[in-house]
Amino acid sequence: MPALDPALEPVFDAVIARNPGEPEFHQAVKEVFESLAPVVRKHPEYMNAAIMERLVEPERQLIFRVPWVDDAGDVRLNRGFRVQFNSTLGPYKGGLRFHPSVNLGIIKFLGFEQTFKNALTGMPIGGGKGGADFDPKGKSDAEIMRFCQSYMTELSRHIGEYTDVPAGDIGVGGRELGYLFGQYKRLTNRYESGVLTGKGIGWGGSLVRTEATGYGTVFFVDEMLQRHGETLEGKRVVASGSGNVARYAIEKAHQLGATVVACSDSGGYVVDERGIDLELLIDIKERRRGRVFDYADEKGGSVRHITGGQIWDVPCDIALPCATQNELDERGAAALVTNGTRIVAEGANMPTTPDGVAVLRAGGVLFAPAKAVNAGGVATSALEMQQNASRDSWSFEHTEERLADIMRGIHDRVLDTADAYGVPDDYVAGANIAGVTQVADAMLALGVI
Repeated sequence: MPALDPALEPVFDAVIARNPGEPEFHQAVKEVFESLAPVVRKHPEYMNAAIMERLVEPERQLIFRVPWVDDAGDVRLNRGFRVQFNSTLGPYKGGLRFHPSVNLGIIKFLGFEQTFKNALTGMPIGGGKGGADFDPKGKSDAEIMRFCQSYMTELSRHIGEYTDVPAGDIGVGGRELGYLFGQYKRLTNRYESGVLTGKGIGWGGSLVRTEATGYGTVFFVDEMLQRHGETLEGKRVVASGSGNVARYAIEKAHQLGATVVACSDSGGYVVDERGIDLELLIDIKERRRGRVFDYADEKGGSVRHITGGQIWDVPCDIALPCATQNELDERGAAALVTNGTRIVAEGANMPTTPDGVAVLRAGGVLFAPAKAVNAGGVATSALEMQQNASRDSWSFEHTEERLADIMRGIHDRVLDTADAYGVPDDYVAGANIAGVTQVADAMLALGVI
């Protein structure tokens, strides 16, 4: 990986010192800083105004206790977070993650990435992220409702359609957002639709929002292929995960002529050479809350469920890591290179380790980072905010076309920026530089705040 510009080394050293025990946040900052040497040379005004120091320091970090009562009547306790990272371009915007692994460092890494991802969309939204170390798995609907109500009781003090607009993420889907919005409405006595996105269609949500991150990922890959005179037709694809991002990446890839042959969850992965049956996968994962091994059991025949190894061992033309951070490591990347994979596009947030990225790039694989590839979700959230503000509702076709236009715009902007800064065809550098310079220029314009 490229070395940091000397001017950025003390800034990064300060990040390590000021944020101990937060390796994901350190990783995210370093990954961005490694692209910024040409920016530092071209824009000395950024260093003079301490823009880089300000970019890595959240505007606000909230940590709060979340007490709730389980079905047995016992009081349980979790820790809640909201990091309002940067509001230079608009209200803080970013999802809520409910998962046992959640801690402050993970929320900060997600908020930092979200700031530049949101900038790439061209929409007027800043960056933030939140969540709790609560595990929805195995909980009843009533327990999840009580947890969400307790979480929102504190969060409601800090959000609003012109301040901070959360959405869903891992562990936070339509059910959880419904409970969260209901409690916000109860506490504030306001039907403020724009305070949350990802809402149900019947109460202020947007069509395509559920599908948006997965669809956007595939739209971006399609643009990468078109640049080389190709399409998705006939391509063999592997998508890790089996949540919303993976499911709808599978759907759109199939619609555009590819065959997605494998997907996964924490219990292993399945290989279906005929193409993943999305209807069955959704039924198992969403309605029955089952596992991918249930998919293999039900399909039978040549469908395989593998509990050892990694999904990246499955040969493919295109790999879409759509599960969670740091899931694609050096070994997985080496397997992809060996098997002749041509494109890796990150559907999840920072799913590839630094060593994995280095192996992919050294192996000649076209690699596109999450802040560009998976921006479709937040872009459609911004479209939902537009509809809420105008008390309007758009058709699925219109919203999907807006999403496709936004993803084409992000792809072109990333490559145009890479060309302008002397790193042609480098998706990582192009995405980092385009996001950082847009936020940095706006920060200069607004003064020292």
